[in-house]
Amino acid sequence: MQRRDFARAAAMLFPLAGSGLLRAQPQWPQRPVRLVLSQPAGSGPDILARYIGDQLARAWGQAVVIDNKPGGQNVIGAVAAARSAPDGHTFYYATTAAMVTNMFTFKTLPYDPVKDFAPVRLVGRSPFVIAAGAGFAARDLKEALAMAKAQPGGIAIATEGPKTFSGMLADSVAGMAGVRFNHVPYTKAPDALQDVMGGRVQLVCLPDAALSSYLKGGQVRALAVSTAARQPGMPDVPALSETFAGFDYSGWNGVFAPAGTPADVIARVNRDLEALMQQPEVVQRLQFLGSQPEAHMSVAQFDTFMRSERERWAKLVKQLDIQPE
Repeated sequence: MQRRDFARAAAMLFPLAGSGLLRAQPQWPQRPVRLVLSQPAGSGPDILARYIGDQLARAWGQAVVIDNKPGGQNVIGAVAAARSAPDGHTFYYATTAAMVTNMFTFKTLPYDPVKDFAPVRLVGRSPFVIAAGAGFAARDLKEALAMAKAQPGGIAIATEGPKTFSGMLADSVAGMAGVRFNHVPYTKAPDALQDVMGGRVQLVCLPDAALSSYLKGGQVRALAVSTAARQPGMPDVPALSETFAGFDYSGWNGVFAPAGTPADVIARVNRDLEALMQQPEVVQRLQFLGSQPEAHMSVAQFDTFMRSERERWAKLVKQLDIQPE
């Protein structure tokens, strides 16, 4: 009788015990996590994503699989990530182009950068660098612009395309200087750099992450960095703001989740990335790879950052009179 009475009392005191609601929630992640990229293997974002993925895999006890889906000016990868199941096991390692500039350079997109994704965290800002081949006659940006002015369209600059971040940055500089570059678009940074090193193209504008090893090896020379101030890893390279007051444009890389991903998983990934950005060895490695890590950024702060980026790039696209296609 006492045992039966105890069982009844327990059922009254803990009515949820048999419902399953008090069972331990399944541990996350339950399987390998997929990180989708819009860039090819070996590109700057790919190198950064693989490093970050390795660090997260150690923390999670699960593999982080890099899924490269390049092409279509980031559209292919963005669509693949947006259409992934929002179960917390797929994320999008995105750059400025896919989440911001494509909104203003395409008439229509098969994905919505705002509605189809949830911001997780900014990882780092990636300064863009204008560089020249080692054999190029101009020794600094001023001389390069003077040559471009003397030869309208005669100085070629390798970019990722006129409507990409690097292309718009090059056009913005050209517009402020009153010169005209000959754009030579490339889908792969190594191909662009081979032509710059071979003297077939005089200048290149790409993220520091894509140029880093070539700059360190002396195959190309940095003429200017796109940020407001000189960068720690390139103290001798002038910032574009030193030539054009107030100039400050950087690319960035960040993690997004398909819309509908559980908020607790997003919060967990944000916290784990935050912890990584506090580790000196991680900070040093990211800086070596050409990315300036963001020390502190909550999910809400990242959302605010994204709003400001969209406003800023909308203005630049309008200034450059770029027509969506």
